[in-house]
Amino acid sequence: MGILSGNPKDEPLHYGEMFDVWSFSMKAKGSVSIYRAYNFHAGDDDLKEILNDLIDQAELEAKECDSILISNGILPSPALPDRPETKPADIPPGARISDPEIASLISIDTSAGMVACSQIMGKSIREDIGALFAKYHATKAALGLRILKMNKEKGWLVPPPLHMKRPEHAEV
Repeated sequence: MGILSGNPKDEPLHYGEMFDVWSFSMKAKGSVSIYRAYNFHAGDDDLKEILNDLIDQAELEAKECDSILISNGILPSPALPDRPETKPADIPPGARISDPEIASLISIDTSAGMVACSQIMGKSIREDIGALFAKYHATKAALGLRILKMNKEKGWLVPPPLHMKRPEHAEV
């Protein structure tokens, strides 16, 4: 039996897996911080609900990634300090991030997260790491769909130029 057979959790991480898990944990901790800030700025209840779900997911990702790192003798990145709570009305109008801006930012972040998950899955040689990031990818895809639906319903979606003219098909 080789070093890379048996229980995947007993296999060593390669340097790419270590770096990816560490970086993903650090990004998740940063996401918790910025999503909380967005939540303080948000006024729309649907947006706040999605932000809370994004916070819960990012906290889970950081916890699970840190657990892998610690079990492999790697020190995880530190968590960011909690932000002081504030109410949207207390934020000056020029400094407040609008709901459509927040929705756009979380759309972009969720899409980038799916790309990162796909890259990590493709580089993994440990099945448990690949499966973990497949789970994160699926969760981000579901959250992304909720964000897209919300953006459409609220009129916040700014689509790219739409191709309305379709070529006529010649009969064969």
